[in-house]
Amino acid sequence: MNAIETRGLNLWYGDFQALRDVTLSVEQGAVTALIGPSGCGKTTLLRCCNRINERNPAVRTTGEIRILDKNIYDPDVSPLELRKAVGMVFQRPNPLPVSIYENVVFGLRLHAPPEARTRAALDLAVEKALTEAGLWEDVKDKLGETATSLQLEQRQKLCIARLLPLQPDILLMDEPCAALDVTATENIEQLIRGWQGAYTTLIVTHNMAQARRVSDRSVFMLSGELVELGSTQQVFDEPKDPRTADYVAGRYG
Repeated sequence: MNAIETRGLNLWYGDFQALRDVTLSVEQGAVTALIGPSGCGKTTLLRCCNRINERNPAVRTTGEIRILDKNIYDPDVSPLELRKAVGMVFQRPNPLPVSIYENVVFGLRLHAPPEARTRAALDLAVEKALTEAGLWEDVKDKLGETATSLQLEQRQKLCIARLLPLQPDILLMDEPCAALDVTATENIEQLIRGWQGAYTTLIVTHNMAQARRVSDRSVFMLSGELVELGSTQQVFDEPKDPRTADYVAGRYG
């Protein structure tokens, strides 16, 4: 089953066309990497999946995006509800300027029914989310401290943990390791690999080695077009399109 499908997706920023007739399928439970040179449309495509591009009034979109077999542009789809099911991790960690605990329960306080907002339920959700994000042992004794006191890697893990209590089906990750050092990158990649089967993960990365390490499937984009989609091994080792071959070999980009 596919968690995400796009059909003939086009997007314009004013007069500039950033996506051109993108038809894509993302397998449920897999980690899929979006690769390609800067400006090729990777992040734009990622942001289409939770309609965050629509915050820009100059954006115009045509085509279809189906998330778990529902067209997200149908009039009965609420962008707010969509973003609960499709969480997003940004390039720079952006924790809220409140405590570690309140960061994790923020979504539950807004969206959960009363029985899920009791202190006991919130405490359990915090421990579960921070454990899943690999952060619990580091912060379990300082949950009341402000999130901005954390190190950069810990902030990124907290941003991941903040998504998990709402039980998203899909995680979108836009260069989640770009601001991190080698050790922190390895730790985040270990988390991503551990999600295989539990979450559908779509990750934008410029790091070809990272794409090979963490992803099941890869998508190569160029000038707003989808050039190649396949298993990561096939895309890197036996690319079908010469443009893909040139890119993964480092001949441009």
